Amino acid sequence: MDKQRLLPLIVATALFMENMDSTVIATSLPAIAADIGTSPLTLKLAITSYLLSLAVFIPASGWTADRFGARLVFSAAIAVFMAGSIGCALSESVAGFVFARTLQGIGGAMMTPVGRLVLLRSIDKSALVNAMAWVTVPALVGPVIGPPLGGFITTYFSWHWIFLINIPIGLLGIFMALRYIDPIKSENPERFDLYGMVLAGVGLAGIAFGLSVAGLNLLPWSVVAALVAIGSISMTLYVTHARRTSSPVLDFGLLRLPTMRASILGGFLFRLGIGSLPFLLPLLMQVGFGLSPFHSGLVTFGTAAGAMGMKTLAARIIRTFGFRNLMTINAVISSIFLAACALFTVTTPLLLIVIILVVGGFFRSLEFTAINTVAYAEVEPPQMSRATTLVSVNQQLAVSAGVAVGAFSVESTMWFRHVNELTADVFAPAFLVVSVISVASAFLFWRMPDDAGHEISGRKAVEISSRKGAAKEAVKAASQGTQDARDQRLG
Repeated sequence: MDKQRLLPLIVATALFMENMDSTVIATSLPAIAADIGTSPLTLKLAITSYLLSLAVFIPASGWTADRFGARLVFSAAIAVFMAGSIGCALSESVAGFVFARTLQGIGGAMMTPVGRLVLLRSIDKSALVNAMAWVTVPALVGPVIGPPLGGFITTYFSWHWIFLINIPIGLLGIFMALRYIDPIKSENPERFDLYGMVLAGVGLAGIAFGLSVAGLNLLPWSVVAALVAIGSISMTLYVTHARRTSSPVLDFGLLRLPTMRASILGGFLFRLGIGSLPFLLPLLMQVGFGLSPFHSGLVTFGTAAGAMGMKTLAARIIRTFGFRNLMTINAVISSIFLAACALFTVTTPLLLIVIILVVGGFFRSLEFTAINTVAYAEVEPPQMSRATTLVSVNQQLAVSAGVAVGAFSVESTMWFRHVNELTADVFAPAFLVVSVISVASAFLFWRMPDDAGHEISGRKAVEISSRKGAAKEAVKAASQGTQDARDQRLG
């Protein structure tokens, strides 16, 4: 297989394993809790500990890849994730299970940004859109098929297999990575910013952890607010520190690049809206419509089907319309399909729901591919590791914020209507709120330069070819006019 297709598949396989594992556990918590002798509420610490370690260690990924090489770090990250998976399967206590999930989070924190760095350093920019299309799919497919797969495995086999199925996938990923990924690393790695790492780690952990548990009802809102406040203060101190250091772990100076700024700020708003979908939709299907977790998963799988259908067309669509036009218009279209979920009722035909989810999944996946790709359009090779770290942190915060906003919207609706139980009609305002936030990203995408990302999309080549064709037609028309005038004089 061509290397420019093989490398994205290697990275996508590892990211799929991570994304699926982080959601597959949700439906299996009662069975796991019963087996190790605790309550499902207590075991939710396993979910939050994973998110916590993810937020803390992502900032170190860029420097680690520069220092030891992206291939080695990516392979080691898969190995750490596998070790955590084995630990989860063998756990007999809450402490052991939480420790194993934390270990998985450390591996996951390295896999995502370093996997993207592998692509950016190994694949020509002209082929980057296709590569990112493949890598985007796991982020959309994993959260959708995770819950029904977890329910199926737990019901008909054993919850231990949820984690053990990662082993053959991980071993294959390590073998393929060591064989096909070039051992590229920075010749002059920068000094590690330990103080900045501590500030950024505490800041991201407080914000991401606080926003994540807000959607789980695990802690009181006062504690959640305190966590977010501490995280925000720490991040403010980090921003002040980053201005005084030459090698920050999170380089906000990259936001001076128009395409990176649009991808980070606009992408945050878009992901916040879309990131709430895997949280709200299963709740609507199961609690509101009374579907089982398995049947709910089959319905919501439509979003994954739409995402898969996009990957072969993404490069052609972006090349035709250009990043700015596509991302602006498609953000509006994707948000409309997100808002359409507010119209779902118990009497809505399931076929209609699936069609809306499939089509909406196509447009959302196309937008994710464009956002993930255009971020690196103006980034120079020495800055790639910092760029992938910044993008990964932004994605993590956006998804956590999406869950928090979705949960807060539902609870606010229940308070306003003076109801104590979840019903189907309390979800509609939440879908409308997150869709409004998502559509706001279109304004930031529209502010990009008209030729943003043309080198990556191939749009520039299309325009040059078009201009050459027009010039040839003009020359041909002028020559024909000269010949006609000559013929008239001779006549």
